[in-house]
Amino acid sequence: MAYLKVSGTKIVDQNGKEVILRGAGIGGWMNMENFISGYPGCEFQIRAALADVVGKEKSEFFFDKFLEYFFQDADAAFFKSLGLNCIRIPFNYRHFEDDMNPRVLKPEGFKHLDRVIDLCSKHGIYTILDLHTAPGGQNTDWHSDAGTHIANFWNHKDFQDRTVWLWEELAKHYIGNTWIAGYNPLNEPTDPYHTRVVDFYDRIYQAIRRIDPHHALFFDGNTFASDFSHFGDVYKRWENSAYSIHDYTLFGFPSSPEQYVGNETQLHRLRRSYEKKREWLDERGLCVWNGEWGPVYARKEYEGERTDLINEERYKVLKDQLGIYNKDRLSWSIWLYKDIGFQGMVYVSRSTPYMTLFKDFLAQKHRLAIDAWGADDSQVRHIYQPLIDHVLREVPPEHQNLYPFPVWKLSDRVGRLSRNILVSEFLVKPWAEHFRGKSEKDLEDIAKSFAFENCLHREGLNKILTDNASLVAES
Repeated sequence: MAYLKVSGTKIVDQNGKEVILRGAGIGGWMNMENFISGYPGCEFQIRAALADVVGKEKSEFFFDKFLEYFFQDADAAFFKSLGLNCIRIPFNYRHFEDDMNPRVLKPEGFKHLDRVIDLCSKHGIYTILDLHTAPGGQNTDWHSDAGTHIANFWNHKDFQDRTVWLWEELAKHYIGNTWIAGYNPLNEPTDPYHTRVVDFYDRIYQAIRRIDPHHALFFDGNTFASDFSHFGDVYKRWENSAYSIHDYTLFGFPSSPEQYVGNETQLHRLRRSYEKKREWLDERGLCVWNGEWGPVYARKEYEGERTDLINEERYKVLKDQLGIYNKDRLSWSIWLYKDIGFQGMVYVSRSTPYMTLFKDFLAQKHRLAIDAWGADDSQVRHIYQPLIDHVLREVPPEHQNLYPFPVWKLSDRVGRLSRNILVSEFLVKPWAEHFRGKSEKDLEDIAKSFAFENCLHREGLNKILTDNASLVAES
């Protein structure tokens, strides 16, 4: 078997035959995220807090078991049964080096990554390796695991140097693996000057190519994979490279401006948002990959009798997005394969030890809206609105929209700093206290809650993905 490669606007095999990658990201695994697995704040915070409560050895045991059970052979077999052929694997740099011991490779970092890549290849599934969290945080969100709203990756050269070093190590390790469709060097960068990201991409391209001339590279646009307008002509020397957009739509979230019915006006907005993200690339005949997209879903414990109606609306959004993508024969990776019930294709049963243990805590998290992703802040809006109003009064209108506007409005920035960073920080230790006094067997049982056999299937979502995957595969 030979490497996949980028040829013009297409991804092709060794015979030049087009390969359309259809799949999902296994977010929340080697880069844990609060809304996916139920903790508050950032991954580095909960890892430290759990070690304080149960000790370093037991903490490492729990997280290792979590990684083991989260994705196993049964997951890969199920994924393949849906007609999907590619998994994007987000990972955190902390698996491979420590901030206090930089540029020293932790060999155990490859343990689970190798295992899942091999499982996927056994079932005929390609993988794309996605550096979701880089030193210092390459974006302003929680999933860069920096604990701040400042993307300091762009302000300190050493963070960039360490990332180049890490990709060199990854390229050495995976150069011969043809089931890896390619490398996604940096997830969702947010460089407010728009030029540093291009310079860094050029540097990472050269570094990887010195070691691995074979694997395709997938470059995210700036501002959360939406903006390529400052990329200039440097792409002309980036051979075998594709470009990643992330095509989320507000219609798929609780903050949707209106009920989605799929009328012509709404369909136009869906198409226009998607076309704007890829317009610069299409003008230059470049290959586009939709590395993330997808609605979130209602849960009966929070939305009650409205749950099914909300989710049917979200499925309509999903179908209409896929209808747009199919016309372009677009490769895509939906977000998300597995979680605790908000967005995943499969999700942890509420009767498992993990969900039972954290039932009340998760309800508190939801009420306080301390996760940024798809938050419903209706129960606490009255608390934060006076702060928003205060900033609006005191700051001149021309200075109220700070980068990354319009992705973050002023109200979103207040929410990030006050709810998602400040309040969540105070709940990190209470989260860890749930584990106090647990034996190793208890910890393993809690981690095993994430195993495939303990998960429910989001049948509506999976059927839509299967139907559309086969449509494209057969055309």
